[in-house]
Amino acid sequence: MKRDPPPAERQAQEEDAGEQKTPLWIFGYGSLVWRPDFEFSSRKVGFIRGYSRRFWQGDTFHRGNEKMPGRVVTLQEDYDACTWGVAYEVRGEQIAASLQYLNMREAVLGGYDTKLVKFHPQDKEADEPILALVYIATPQNPTYLGPASEEDIAAQIIVSSGRSGHNIEYLLRLADFMRYFCPKVEDEHLFSIEEALISILPCLCQAENPSVEV
Repeated sequence: MKRDPPPAERQAQEEDAGEQKTPLWIFGYGSLVWRPDFEFSSRKVGFIRGYSRRFWQGDTFHRGNEKMPGRVVTLQEDYDACTWGVAYEVRGEQIAASLQYLNMREAVLGGYDTKLVKFHPQDKEADEPILALVYIATPQNPTYLGPASEEDIAAQIIVSSGRSGHNIEYLLRLADFMRYFCPKVEDEHLFSIEEALISILPCLCQAENPSVEV
């Protein structure tokens, strides 16, 4: 069955119909920051207000499976918070191609819906925020896992992998992005899970290989 695009995505498609001279911006805050896998014209690091990034979405395809779901990020409404990521500018034929690809990657396989948000570039070149499309997994989707302690999330990430790779890679790449591109930003949730994972790994290795010193 063909899936109708979510309202925000449909609005973006309608606004860019015809000759598609107006660019579309797509904001990524998870794996999109390092692996967009679609053609784009430019990219900007920056943030959106009113949302916190949380490892509350289950993943049974990209970073996990049905028996052992992985943990990936979604956005939680949080009035005082900011979430940093990358916005990609797509133009012309890139628009339809990117939306078709992301609809499958994020919506069909990932359980995400779309919203339009105001994106604030890090470089301060733009006087006004840029309207951008973002994919958000809500508690209503079937693979949503919800809150857990940083230690429990890290323990789940350690044992999960899917078709896009191990869940550990997902966590560490996201932490590296924040550290290198947003060095002055403290993402407590993300870095606490990274810290918990690093502390668990030596114990796990020792349990599996008692003769190995760590």
